Amino acid sequence: MKLLRIIPDDTKFPFMRFRRISYPFSAILSVISVVAFIVVSMNFGIDFTGGTLIEIQSKGGKFDVASVREQASDLALGEVEVQEFGDKGEVSLRFGLQQGGDKAQQQVVEKVKAAFEKDFEFRRIEVVGPRISGELVQSGTLGIVLAILAVLVYLWFRFEWQFAIGAVIATLHDLVLTIGFFAITQIEFNMTSIAAILTIVGFSLNDTVVVFDRIREMLRRYKKMPIDELLDIAINSTLSRTIYTSVTTALALLALVLFGGSVIQGFSYAMIFGVIVGIYSTVFIAAPVLIYLGVRVSGEAMAEEGSAKAAETSSR
Repeated sequence: MKLLRIIPDDTKFPFMRFRRISYPFSAILSVISVVAFIVVSMNFGIDFTGGTLIEIQSKGGKFDVASVREQASDLALGEVEVQEFGDKGEVSLRFGLQQGGDKAQQQVVEKVKAAFEKDFEFRRIEVVGPRISGELVQSGTLGIVLAILAVLVYLWFRFEWQFAIGAVIATLHDLVLTIGFFAITQIEFNMTSIAAILTIVGFSLNDTVVVFDRIREMLRRYKKMPIDELLDIAINSTLSRTIYTSVTTALALLALVLFGGSVIQGFSYAMIFGVIVGIYSTVFIAAPVLIYLGVRVSGEAMAEEGSAKAAETSSR
């Protein structure tokens, strides 16, 4: 078992000493993410833009991408994006939203089949109309907003208000950086990406709650200990659990990246990024917020502890 102990149980790393570096660093990354989102924008999939996505595979294995692009352009279906992927003669064709509703989108599929079915097999066809794409945008945005509000409400009742604010700031930090990751890498952003963001929020929240629970326990036990020293001890005491959970999650996601195929690669890359950012935000964003907000054990908690000690004394 000692060979499996990557992180010792008695680490004493001074995490809070780096809070004056982590906040400016995170602020710079957040600004870069926002600028990338505004200037570059994200590579929105047809879930959000509407249109037709068709993936085909060459029957002969080898094919000329330039020839495929020329054939697709000759169909007079507007701007078309042709991209080769994989190593088995696969190529994706993405056509923009056509005027004329769902019927016009279906005609795109028929024309493409007529042009390519002789030399290619059709592996995947997705058609999304304008009404559906608009509903998906609203549903995805609403899901993210409600998740963040639920985090705030839960932690407000579970802990003190300072903990809730710290967790929400860390969650917003993870959200902004993840959006910046999509904008910079130009990985396709679709409904699977929304699922990745919500999963990242859940993962980060889970790690934050574990650390916060240890902090609250230590606040009740060591009322005179300096808050930055207390936070360091609490984080170090949960560090091995955080590292083991993150490593096992990352290994599973790595398997999805290598063997999951192109459909879920965006989800897998975003999740790996989110796991790293989630750990960072818990330690260097959420925890230091408690220092600036002046968190200490609440009067209610102290009263409960005093009552417990009085009961214990009387029983003796």
